[in-house]
Amino acid sequence: MIHEIKKFLLLINLQTIIISGLAVLSTALCIYFKFEAEFPLTLVATSIIFPIVFSIGGAYKRREAALREYAAIKGYLRAIYFVSRDWLETPKPENIAKMNQIIYDFFNNFRIMFTSSKSELMENEKKVYDSFSDFSLYIKHELRGEGLSSGECSRTNQYLQKMMISFESIKHIYQYRTPRTLRAFSSLFIKVLPVVYGPYFAYKAEDMSWGLEFVIPILLTMILVSLENIQEHMENPFDQVGEDDIKFNVEKFMQRLEHQSSDD
Repeated sequence: MIHEIKKFLLLINLQTIIISGLAVLSTALCIYFKFEAEFPLTLVATSIIFPIVFSIGGAYKRREAALREYAAIKGYLRAIYFVSRDWLETPKPENIAKMNQIIYDFFNNFRIMFTSSKSELMENEKKVYDSFSDFSLYIKHELRGEGLSSGECSRTNQYLQKMMISFESIKHIYQYRTPRTLRAFSSLFIKVLPVVYGPYFAYKAEDMSWGLEFVIPILLTMILVSLENIQEHMENPFDQVGEDDIKFNVEKFMQRLEHQSSDD
């Protein structure tokens, strides 16, 4: 129950209350001064619904692309780990432990980078690439230096290369959002239209029982602001705020690696 309330509060916030209050006030003043007009509701669809649904669709596609690349990175991490554990005739336990630490450091730096502010991007990105460098040096010294064939080392290096490509794809999703002008356009009309439509709600009040004339502007505001909030939460799938955010389960991933090691 508490979880459901939290999800509801992600959609209904202070902005909803303020705009609803202004819309009700506008409607009440228009009824009092008999200022009525029949506005076309298509204006709401063209100025708000279409742009914001387009933005939600774009944000959803970005999230799905990020998930694919995130899954690829986890797959490559496992592949490199299995190379360090299984491809040598007599793998050294300390080398396997070193690979575990490199994977943890990379994954943790990866998580910190995408859940931190953009102002810290360059510093956090350097730490991630330091981890990539650790992988590369491990392939050179702990794999090639311990007798792994050049062909198998080359294949392992390809895993690392593909992991870096996936990382760059996720980084660009993190940096670049859906068109800002489109979001600014719909956001402006979400704040303005419920208030501007006061004369229309006053016009419709003649056919409603007392009190119901204020329900429509409140419902309209809740729908429009909720759509905007959904779009905003999906816009950044890494901030760990929205229900649909990508979760970075570093500890769980490492536990599974260690469990697989103990089973062998």
